[in-house]
Amino acid sequence: QVQLVEFGGGLVQAGGSLRLSCAASGLTFSRYTMGWFRQAPGNEREFVAVISRNVGRTNYADSVKGRFTISTDNAKNMAYLQMNSLKPEDTAVYYCAAASEDWPSGETDEYDYWGQGTQVTVSS
Repeated sequence: QVQLVEFGGGLVQAGGSLRLSCAASGLTFSRYTMGWFRQAPGNEREFVAVISRNVGRTNYADSVKGRFTISTDNAKNMAYLQMNSLKPEDTAVYYCAAASEDWPSGETDEYDYWGQGTQVTVSS
């Protein structure tokens, strides 16, 4: 079956960096657009970043533009989220997700598979 497993989360001070990884199995990775979402306590799950399956087009939430970078390695079936200049408001559980659509709009229901999430905590 399809599995997405995130890792790399943790506790970091404001201004620091983390690199999240998402290991995919059970699917033809190159046929899926990969996204990252996050959910803070009491909030809905929100879009963070997406990278398309074909030409590697990317898009980011305004709140992370210029600080976060999404990438994939098709040879390794991996997706990554490099997070720099972290802020306390970035604290959340981060999820990777896979969509069979080439360019989903950012809504969670457009993604077919989800990981279990990894906690990111940014202290001030």
